[in-house]
Amino acid sequence: MSEEIVAAISAALATVIDPEIHRPITELGMVESVGVDDAGVAAITVLLTITGCPMANTIEADVRAKAGAVPGVSGVDLTMSTMNDEQRAALKLKLRGGQEEREIPFAKPESRTQVLLIASGKGGVGKSSVTVNLAMALAGLGRTVGVLDADIYGHSVPQMLGLMEAGPTVVEGMIMPVPSMGLKVISIGMLKESRDQVIAWRGPVLDRALQQFLADVYWGDLDFLVVDLPPGTGDVALSLGQKLPNAEVIVVTTPQQAAAEVAERAGTMASMMQQKVLGVVENMAYLDFVCPDSGKTHRIDVFGSGGGAEVAATLTTRLGYEVPVLAEVPMDTSVSTSGDEGVPLVVSDPSRPAATAILGLAKTLSARKPSLVGKNLGVTPV
Repeated sequence: MSEEIVAAISAALATVIDPEIHRPITELGMVESVGVDDAGVAAITVLLTITGCPMANTIEADVRAKAGAVPGVSGVDLTMSTMNDEQRAALKLKLRGGQEEREIPFAKPESRTQVLLIASGKGGVGKSSVTVNLAMALAGLGRTVGVLDADIYGHSVPQMLGLMEAGPTVVEGMIMPVPSMGLKVISIGMLKESRDQVIAWRGPVLDRALQQFLADVYWGDLDFLVVDLPPGTGDVALSLGQKLPNAEVIVVTTPQQAAAEVAERAGTMASMMQQKVLGVVENMAYLDFVCPDSGKTHRIDVFGSGGGAEVAATLTTRLGYEVPVLAEVPMDTSVSTSGDEGVPLVVSDPSRPAATAILGLAKTLSARKPSLVGKNLGVTPV
């Protein structure tokens, strides 16, 4: 009789759908064990894909409801646990249909593409504006540049490049990045069914999306891949740290103390993933105010001063190598205006001080000679 009840419980659990992956939890290997005692109490262990899964409460409620409704079950003793690395790897393979992943070209030791991860500790510091303007500035110097909008939840790159209605073409399983003003661009915003669709992915689904952006997109030969990271040190930073071990990080901050403190964490996260921090960009560093009476220009520190230098000094001490301030970008309403219009400031008005600062940064980065020195070559000395 107990075997029949266990079978009935398993069948009931097969109707519980993971809210993010949209497949039965039994099919995904999330049900580790099912049993029932003589009193009819069902003992069930469910494995979540990650610790702190945001859908844990939903899955737990569904499992209790489905199992509790099985005839002969008097109660449900449910244990919610987490998959180990091997189980997660098996799940990813299942989600890929049993096929191995394509290689990420930028992760190969011989890759000559310079991957720049544009990071910040918090939102609202103009990280995406720096990303698109820097990418355009590099392209203006004759470099072949790709832009990956890895800010899955807060993607704004399509808007800033005038690509809100654009979509990529898929050829034989390969995604063609969308061309824009000399750039090759991809963003989840281009793949949504509607502009107001909300992306709420985590765990394997989020990781899979990033894998596709890096391996399934036909980037071609790039001099630079500029990646707009989401703010903070969450899942995306961790995943890209594993997928792009040779990427280099530029930390964007603003002058105030609160932004500087959290920006340091973004740099420290990069170091934890064995990525080099190239330096710091202090955005909205100051405002040039032209006095209407005298015509003189006065520098106004709207958000205070010294945040960028503080982040650079802290990371230099913490990481053990020099982390310089790469650029101080002044406040300019034209930056946001040009972003809203879909044409970055370095293109629409390159003479503006903010554009000049980013163009200078692009020249510094473009002048560097790609090297394998310090890169992870994927070999272990014997």
